[in-house]
Amino acid sequence: MAGQVRIPATYMRGGTSKGVFFRLEDLPEAARVPGPARDKLFQRVIGSPDPYAAQIDGMGGATSSTSKCVIISPSSQPGHDVDYLYGQVSIDTDFVDWSGNCGNLSTGAGAFAIHAGYVDANRAENGMCTVRIWQANINKTIIAHVPVSNGEVQETGDFELDGVTFPSAEIVLEFVDPADDGEEGGSMFPTGNLIDELDVPEEIVPGGKLKATMITAGIPTIFVNAADIGFTGTELREAINSNPDTLRRFEALRTIGAMKMGLIKSPEEAAKRQHTPKIAFVAPPTDYSSSSGKIVKAADIDLLVRALSMGKLHHAMMGTASVAIATAAAVPGTLVNQAAGGGERQAVRFGHPSGTLRVGAEVRQVDGQWTVTKAIMSRSARILMEGHVRVPEGSF
Repeated sequence: MAGQVRIPATYMRGGTSKGVFFRLEDLPEAARVPGPARDKLFQRVIGSPDPYAAQIDGMGGATSSTSKCVIISPSSQPGHDVDYLYGQVSIDTDFVDWSGNCGNLSTGAGAFAIHAGYVDANRAENGMCTVRIWQANINKTIIAHVPVSNGEVQETGDFELDGVTFPSAEIVLEFVDPADDGEEGGSMFPTGNLIDELDVPEEIVPGGKLKATMITAGIPTIFVNAADIGFTGTELREAINSNPDTLRRFEALRTIGAMKMGLIKSPEEAAKRQHTPKIAFVAPPTDYSSSSGKIVKAADIDLLVRALSMGKLHHAMMGTASVAIATAAAVPGTLVNQAAGGGERQAVRFGHPSGTLRVGAEVRQVDGQWTVTKAIMSRSARILMEGHVRVPEGSF
């Protein structure tokens, strides 16, 4: 009778997400390279594909925020400390999406680099260790400023992050040149427009025309006005995720946007690219009650944003989508900028289902095209468990 394979692993929270972190050298040999063996291993670790959509027989938490695996290794890139590779494991279908980054777990990547022994905490200055991360999914640089104490990551603190119950130590992330300009150096607005008019089915919008801002900063994201699709921007998860017809319309809209952005060549490809692009809807600020019951005041935010991840409304906000929000808000004329009141800005505070988040972006116009040089946000990270995960022999 076959037994189980023990693999060193660390279960971490990063931002408002959780994932299973591995050192590359600790993986079974077949899973140290991209391919079916790695995908099957991560699926079995997380407990997917699960037709019950519960991930009972794995480490996943049956949400897009908790169905994730990460590989960290010494960096292959000059001037970087570690390579960070992220896999979004589908909950109920048979695939792992490697097409984008997880901004929340980028926080964990910086902390784990120190925990794993790849970065010496003693090189810290003034209690802060700077970790240069190569994000291998999208070939971008992330700089994590990780607090350390007594030669170890300082995980406890008083930094509060809406969507996370308990306070922790603050980790500041810098996303350097976060726009995906494509292999041939295109615009971070892939259509060349700040606002496009999409042709959509009448069931999405009467008249079949819908305005959208499509951007590739942080992660490819499609922004639409909440009011244009019958929402207010104050919706919580239950209002969206409990309605299969609403989710189907959002997926249809995401597919149309992905085609327009050149991310897929046929609608059928969208089913195998669930992680990107994201779809989000925005609205001007108004008072609302967050998922914890906390009242968010319109005076305390610049706009409202709700975003979907892996086909469901996110309980807070994805880190990479936050980069897209900050960047789009900084460019006068986008739907995000308009919802925030227009004008030029280098930072924005937006309301999401769990509360608020402030994120900044530095943009400039070069030869008539907008580009973003940096986006900055604060998150936190904490080890929840460390040791070994077990998977049945022959399962990968």
